[in-house]
Amino acid sequence: MCLLVRPSSLPSFVEPQPDIRDSFWHLVPPTFSHHLVFVVVVLLFALAMHSDAASLPSFASRRASHPIRLVIAGAGIAGLATGLGLGLTGHDVTILEQASNLDEAGAGIQIAPNATRVLARLGVLDQVLQDADPLERISIRRYADDEELGSASIMPGAARRYGAPALVIHRGDLHRILLTAARRAGCRILTGRRVVGIEPGPPPRIQTSDGDWHQGDVVLGADGVRSVLRAYVTTSNGESDSSLGLKPTGDAAYRMLIPRERLAGHETLGALVDGRDTMRWLGPRGHVMAYPVRHQALYNVVILHPIDSPAVASSAVNGQVRRPKSDAVDFCRDWCRPVRDLVACMPDGDVVTEWLLYTHPPLPRWTRGRVALVGDACHPMLPYTAQGAACAIEDAGALVAAFACGLSPDAALALYQRVRKPGSESVQAASARQRACLHLPDGATQARRDDAIRRALAAPPDDGVAPLLPNPDLWVDRRWQDRVWGSDVVYDVFQACIRETVWPLSTSLRCVLPLSSSSSGGGGIAPEPDGVAEYRQRGRASQP
Repeated sequence: MCLLVRPSSLPSFVEPQPDIRDSFWHLVPPTFSHHLVFVVVVLLFALAMHSDAASLPSFASRRASHPIRLVIAGAGIAGLATGLGLGLTGHDVTILEQASNLDEAGAGIQIAPNATRVLARLGVLDQVLQDADPLERISIRRYADDEELGSASIMPGAARRYGAPALVIHRGDLHRILLTAARRAGCRILTGRRVVGIEPGPPPRIQTSDGDWHQGDVVLGADGVRSVLRAYVTTSNGESDSSLGLKPTGDAAYRMLIPRERLAGHETLGALVDGRDTMRWLGPRGHVMAYPVRHQALYNVVILHPIDSPAVASSAVNGQVRRPKSDAVDFCRDWCRPVRDLVACMPDGDVVTEWLLYTHPPLPRWTRGRVALVGDACHPMLPYTAQGAACAIEDAGALVAAFACGLSPDAALALYQRVRKPGSESVQAASARQRACLHLPDGATQARRDDAIRRALAAPPDDGVAPLLPNPDLWVDRRWQDRVWGSDVVYDVFQACIRETVWPLSTSLRCVLPLSSSSSGGGGIAPEPDGVAEYRQRGRASQP
């Protein structure tokens, strides 16, 4: 496939200087010269963007020479990050949010290096670092006796290995930072605007509950697991596939934020809130995650458990149920003392929020015409690998990069889908498989899993990040971290753009990035050159 790009359609940062035009441009055939300049400059941009987070250039320096109008449904993390990036590059962005206010609730979330790398390009990593805490160490423990199966040191080794930090932060703090930055970038954010319909156009437009229509050159659905726009994107031949609908997993999460003063001085819990360890207790049919947020002012506790009654799901409002503290106490009755004490720290009259977990099968496509899906709208993540927010932020980075390539809106959306869909759906599937692994019942299989975790975490790390032996818990598995945490979606988009745009001329140019070799026979396609492999390893093997 050849996506022809004219220099006049490129963002300003890839426009040749006047003296270059005068002395060189007229000497080369137009098609050849256009592609050559496009390849060289975008390659340089891609390599510049493939640096450590501290030195990454912001998207703000890449202004679009031909801005377009975009309407985004949803002002969550996915919608705000996408709108921020597109606004920084000069596009006209309107974000529609169904809630009447933008005070984001929630609890603690983790932001892996694959996401903090994008946050750096969005120009907000410095603000995030002020409110976040480093993910320093992960402790994996048994539910019954609190035995530590092993631990993995994450920071600062992860920042050295992947060029970006691993953090924990209150979801509301990240949302506030993105909201402020999006407004500063010129995004119009309209609240109380629930999306009720769409006309695909072109140009597409969506209708909100107040009766207004909002038209753009592109419409993006970042409206979460209950996305209204997902049904349109997945409809084929006028019929919606019911098998692609949202389905309950049978699991839910109790989420609690315990103030520091309730834990300080506690016989078994004081050390938890004073430290920066992230705890994971593995038990039958569930597990518990706990770590401090807001610089140890709050202790975040998440209890993953099965839903035993269909009535619970039917009473949910937006996937949430308010449950008495006694329900969480009952689930943890046979767990170790630290877990029981954490739940007991909630006052007897308190209620806990239960978040029901939903999913849907991989979608046949993420885009239809000039409408595309982002974040949970196209790949809802179960929380077992802590990649939900990270993948949504990666979607934002991929979309901004695709539009920065100077392609038409249709081609940019197609590029976004090609780069993002396989990888995010792989993470989605792995997260779903982790559910069974982490929630094994007592017995021989659970014992074998625990032994494998012990062996993996007892192996000495080669660079202070994580051991090299395979680990059943992907969260602390080196291969998983290298593949997911080490990914650079913005670089991948630019690399794909270069390959697809100029591949028909590559045999004569000899300077473009070739397609990777294929075991099924690539028809003589050369392997990835050593130089590109070296850039992919930047921040890894070369780091001290």
